[in-house]
Amino acid sequence: MRSLVLACVLSLPAVVVAAAPSIETGAADTVVVDAREASRGVLRSHLSLAVHPGAITLLYPKWLPGRHSPAGPITSLAGPVIAANGQPLGFRRDAVEPYAFEVVVPRGVTRLEIDLEVLTAIAPDGVVQGLESPRYATESLAIVEWNQALLYVAGTPTDALRYAASVQLPVGWSYATALETATQSAGGAVFATTSLTTLVDSTLIAGRYLHRYPLGGTPAVELDVLADRATSSVPTEGLLQHYRDLVSEATVLFGATHYRNYRFLWTLSDQIMEDGIEHHESSDDRSPLRSLQDDDLRRVQASLLPHEYVHSWNGKFRRPVGLATPDYQTPMKGELLWVYEGLTEYLGNVLAVRSGLLTVDEFRDELARLAAQMDLHHGRDWRSLEDSVAAAPLLYYQDKNWAARLRRQDDFYQESALLWLEADTLIRRLSGGVRSLDEFCAHFYGGVSGVAKVIPYDFDGLVTALNDVQPYDWRKFWRERLTRLGGGAPMTGLESAGWSLAYSAVPSSMHVAHEHDDHALNLQYSLGFQIAEEGGTISDIVPGSPADLAKMAPGSHLIAVNGHRYNAATMADTLADTAASTVEVLVEKDDEYVRYELRYNGGMRYPNLQANGDADLLRRIAAPRRGP
Repeated sequence: MRSLVLACVLSLPAVVVAAAPSIETGAADTVVVDAREASRGVLRSHLSLAVHPGAITLLYPKWLPGRHSPAGPITSLAGPVIAANGQPLGFRRDAVEPYAFEVVVPRGVTRLEIDLEVLTAIAPDGVVQGLESPRYATESLAIVEWNQALLYVAGTPTDALRYAASVQLPVGWSYATALETATQSAGGAVFATTSLTTLVDSTLIAGRYLHRYPLGGTPAVELDVLADRATSSVPTEGLLQHYRDLVSEATVLFGATHYRNYRFLWTLSDQIMEDGIEHHESSDDRSPLRSLQDDDLRRVQASLLPHEYVHSWNGKFRRPVGLATPDYQTPMKGELLWVYEGLTEYLGNVLAVRSGLLTVDEFRDELARLAAQMDLHHGRDWRSLEDSVAAAPLLYYQDKNWAARLRRQDDFYQESALLWLEADTLIRRLSGGVRSLDEFCAHFYGGVSGVAKVIPYDFDGLVTALNDVQPYDWRKFWRERLTRLGGGAPMTGLESAGWSLAYSAVPSSMHVAHEHDDHALNLQYSLGFQIAEEGGTISDIVPGSPADLAKMAPGSHLIAVNGHRYNAATMADTLADTAASTVEVLVEKDDEYVRYELRYNGGMRYPNLQANGDADLLRRIAAPRRGP
């Protein structure tokens, strides 16, 4: 087969592909995904696509909603192997766009049969290299992202393409998805025909230990938890109640829902990278295995589901015009990601505390952590927030080792969240406490409940909506903050809410929780770096810190502190000696041992918030709004 296909490819004439004429077909395109060997890194699919004779272009989804980047895992793709009427058919990959496959369909052929494989290697923590796909399956579970396993014919918006999808699963596995099931069997399921847009927007999870928990709501919302171990997918009744309250709080906040039903698809595994991907009627949430059992992990993950749930309104229903593309090959423009992701980051934390997933103290501690992290970033000396969102397709894949120095990462999530806090406090103050950002959410994202749809907006529309809620020069407000260079993190919102960022020798609950989740000791606020628990690897050195001034480099391995073998306790004891003026560290770098003298005597330093004497608006922001 391989040699025959190669011969066909070599004989394929050069083709200039024009827009495809309409395809007359009585049946939808079909995709059958075989996930029975997903645990070893092999995901197979078979497609049957309606075509017309002549030159066509087949596309592999490239620009993925929620990823805001050309993240389609093309480097993991084996195929396509194409046949027409049982005969192999060659293709030619576009020389400029590697996600496009040019095919000449023979006369009389109306459908192509195509086989693909998505291949991934086992890699702990799902490490991503470039555009390679992270690990999506273990021995006990699998995550099926339909975009990985299909092609589509160019020339038609994905809303207009109809796909009938089905999945084959290992015996004994259950599944959950927002797709409507047509038929189900012990070996898988067939789903109702839907648009390609909806299919790609409807991740499927499957595995041995799937538990379903109704959360109420109208339309209904369900929490589907899938874990590598049976006992890890069972939340306490108290935690379930918090998620029921999340549904209630979000409905009150926005005033309407825009889905037929909604499913939180929550996968718990230490073998798959932590992540969260929003969809209109579901969310693909990935957390460590013991997130329902370990209290520190619970704190860290508390805002994950609220964040992705908010995206059903902010990002899916109302979508920046630059991200509302007609297909998966049109480049996305992320100039409004400070709304799409920044406002969602803020509202995710607000809904987490309103629903009880975080306490008010934990809510404040998380804001302190975000503000302190943003204050470390010196990239704004040359890169504005506006440039960061424009560069999002690059920043998502940028090495994080120098994040605090002069580059910035995808910190438009956190920095924009601080700005939306400022906008919230400003509306409250200007209106005498009568209105808040809550009224903006209901005005801009609410309306009439109904089925999933997209209503795009631009910067002017956003400014108009803010002025509808509270008259102010919102255009100037946002332009100044989006284009600002220099200075530290934006603290006006925190200060207007009655709090200021401070540092103490006592770590906050959220600092401890994130250290536990990151498997690292965070000394960025003292010596100026983080240390991985395993291997003592040093990362993300802070500009101007003792480590930076001593010329230490990320990627080195910490061996000893003041002549003693390094461990977390030794480091804590060393920094507790405030009489000392230096800390001597021995590191391994490039197979050599190097000593550095760090000039520091400030003790352990951790970010916290302290009251500044004004009214505590954070407590008002955190207060639940649902009725009894």
